[in-house]
This record gives sequence, structure tokens and C-alpha cells, in this order.
Amino acid sequence: MAFDNPTLFNLLLLQGLAAALLMLILVGRHASVAARLAVGFLLLQAGGWCLLASSGGGHERLLLSLSMAAFSLSLSLLWWALRLWLGPQPGRALLILAPLLMPPVYALQFEDSGFRTAWAHAWLTVQLVMLALSLIRPDKALGQQRRQAKAWPNTTPGLDNRRWRALLLAAIVPATVLSLLRGGMGLVDVQMLSPLGPSGINTWLALGLHWTLTCTLLGLVLAWRGETELVLTRLAQTDGLTGLCDARAFAARSVDMISMARRHQEPLALMVLDIDHLSAINASHGLEAGNKALALFGSCVQAQMRLGDLAGRVGGEEFGVLMARCEGQGPQALDKRLREALAQRAKEELGFELNFSAGWAKLRHGDRHVDDLMRRAEIALYEAKHGGRGRLMAEPGLEI
Repeated sequence: MAFDNPTLFNLLLLQGLAAALLMLILVGRHASVAARLAVGFLLLQAGGWCLLASSGGGHERLLLSLSMAAFSLSLSLLWWALRLWLGPQPGRALLILAPLLMPPVYALQFEDSGFRTAWAHAWLTVQLVMLALSLIRPDKALGQQRRQAKAWPNTTPGLDNRRWRALLLAAIVPATVLSLLRGGMGLVDVQMLSPLGPSGINTWLALGLHWTLTCTLLGLVLAWRGETELVLTRLAQTDGLTGLCDARAFAARSVDMISMARRHQEPLALMVLDIDHLSAINASHGLEAGNKALALFGSCVQAQMRLGDLAGRVGGEEFGVLMARCEGQGPQALDKRLREALAQRAKEELGFELNFSAGWAKLRHGDRHVDDLMRRAEIALYEAKHGGRGRLMAEPGLEI
């Protein structure tokens, strides 16, 4: 079957424009930074092909140099999008340097057609290789999320990125091979200098780029959808004012923490905290000030709790902290840290002082659910409030 290379590349231009438009419509105006970078990648790809298609009518040096700049910058934007979706990646300096260094040298050495072809494709190949390495590197965050999900099935699921990573890898590998081949062969075959020329490598390049663009669009849509689903899942389990777990999510996750503590025979404690005089704050300073107080308290709890503990807003002004591997001094240490943090931040950020009362209970042999711990911790909280507020009390009969 014979292919007409100019027609193939004109279709590639239309496909690039359609892909950019579809992605732009899908993600909308309020997309994440990673999704916007993905849209920028597609727009620059389409712009690069537009410049390339226009280069035959004059100003060839300028238009081709700009097209190389667009292609190189688009690959860097895609790398930054992957960095946001997958975490820190190696090669940052190369991806910054490529769109800054490759186009000017390409323009200055434009008369040496063999050099400029090899130079441009060498940089594009390096960028494609860095993208491929980002996609095949083990995802440590995902591995940690899977281990956590296996241990605690009710935790918020992570972003399972295997499908879209495979799609993007299937797109990038052929493009890398074709770019490398064309850059090398262009040094010895003048007919290949223009991608619109009749050479067979140009035909394979056009067909490969059609495949690449299709797989890339599908991969980016899946990546954006996965990111959106993760955000929605987290929002559904999060208290909107404080950013902590809501009462339902707190109860669900506590089941697995209690099971883990029993399985490994480890101590576990529940600490219940209640902001003192919140009704008076609402009456004297307004509901907005009361909401700011709740948000500040939630922020302090999140900052001061240990890694691996679970914190949530379990009532209107009541917070719970489930403390894994916690001995008797754990609640006292957290109580001290919280009071110091509030003393430093409340007066400056709220304009008034903020304090709290707290009670805590330790996991016992007969406890089946967090509600059993909650009842005893709330009894201790009641004693703290009636004993003068602003203090921590342990459950009745607890020997520390």
C-alpha cells in the first residue's frame, strides 16, 4: 500500500488539533496543574505541526526553528505533568535545557541540513527517553498505597496508574525509535531532511506519530480521570472545614487499626478532644470566627499527631485521634504539643485564645469497635470539662 507523506502529515496536524480541543473540553477551566500541562503538551504538538506545514511558503528557517521549539517544549511539559502525577523524576535539568538550547542551535546551523536534523532529533530522542524512564520507574507511592490498602482495606484508595502508564509507554517507545532512526539516517540521505519527502522512513514516522498521538490522548484522559476520581474519593471522606476525616471515615478506618493492634498485640489509644467554650466564641465573635477556630484546631491536630495515627472530626466541636502503638505517655505528649501549638497560633491567627479539654481510653480485651473506646474516652472528657476544662483526663480506673 502506497502512502502520500504530505497527506499523512496534514492528517497528523488535524489529529493534533482535534486531540488538543478534546482534552481542553474534557478537563475544563478548573483542571489541576498536571491536566493543564497535558493540555499544553497537545496544543504545542498541534502548533508544531502547523508551523511545519507552513514552512514551505517562505521563512523556512524561522518556521522550522519555531516548530522544533514547540515540539521540544511540549515534551518538557508532558514530563512535568508526569512528575506531578507520579512524583519526583530524574532528568529535570535536561528537560529544562532542551527547549532552551536545541532551537537556537538549530536555527544558527540551519544551512548545515545534516547537522540540524541530527541535532534536533538527538534532543527529541533524549527527551522521549526521559519520558519513558519516568513511566517505567517503580512507583513507590503506589506501592505504599497498595500495602496500606492490603493492611487497612477501608483507607482512601490511591491512584492506580498502570493502565495510562502502559498507554503512554506504548506511545513513546515507537516515537523514540523512529526519531533516533530518522536523525541518524538524515545525516547521509538528503531526501529525508524534510518530513514531507518521499522517503520510507518519513512514511513510518508519520504512521508512528498517528499511533503515538492516539495512545497519548487516551493515556492522558485516563490519567486525568484517575486523578479526578482520587480527589472526589478523598473529598467524600473528608470534613470540608478541617481537612480531617469525617465521622464515617474515621469509624471505618478505625476498624482496621483495631484489628491490626489485636493481631500484633500492640497498645492502641483513643483520644477525644473538645474545644472549650465554642458556643461563647460563636456568640461573641460570630459563626465565621467559630469556623476559623475549628479549622485552626484541626490544622494543629494534623500537624502534631504522629505519622500512622488517625485523626478525624467526630462531632460538631469534637475531634478524635486514634493512636497506634501508643503507651500511656502518648496522649499526654500529644496533649502538651497541641496546647503549645494553640498558644503560638490562636492569638495571632484568630485574635483570641483557644483551649480544649480531652479524655482518652486504652484498647481493652473486650472492645469490639471504636464506639467502645469512644464511650470511655467521652466519660474522661466529661470529667475534664467538669474539673475546670483545659485539661486531659484518662478513662476511669486506668492504670498508666
